[in-house]
Amino acid sequence: MNVFPDAAFGPVDSIELHGVPLAVIRHEGIRLADLRDAFDAGYRTIGAAFADGTLSPAGPALAIYHGDPMGVFDLELGFPVQTPPSDAIAAVDGAAIVASTLPTGPAVATTVHGSYDGLGAGWAGLVARAAEAGLHPRGVWIEIYVSDPGVSPDELRTDLLMPVA
Repeated sequence: MNVFPDAAFGPVDSIELHGVPLAVIRHEGIRLADLRDAFDAGYRTIGAAFADGTLSPAGPALAIYHGDPMGVFDLELGFPVQTPPSDAIAAVDGAAIVASTLPTGPAVATTVHGSYDGLGAGWAGLVARAAEAGLHPRGVWIEIYVSDPGVSPDELRTDLLMPVA
């Protein structure tokens, strides 16, 4: 199954992740309270690289959380790209856009429709359904923001991908 499907995922779909090239801004050792500022600055910076032709998007915005998203974790914010940057692209705020890839291997996925406030419940449901199938998280959590954030909160679609062991 495609990581970036046109149609929404079901309650728990099994997928295989491939090393899709990404352009991201990395944040190390952050907490949930830091997300709004990280997202605002990060996507603004990457958007400028799209606007000036430095990078070309190949899919929707995404965030990859490494570690415990309820504690301190590392975060990559970015987009799939046609060609990842070969060197870091410096930004005005001191951040840098760097190349990365999606993690590879087996994963489960679901889709959350509506406000971003529902993502916590979406993750809890995905983890529970995966556990029922004997699958366990690998400590990487991927959110794909399929909808433009400017649409009504009721119209938002976010795909959740959880690499599993």
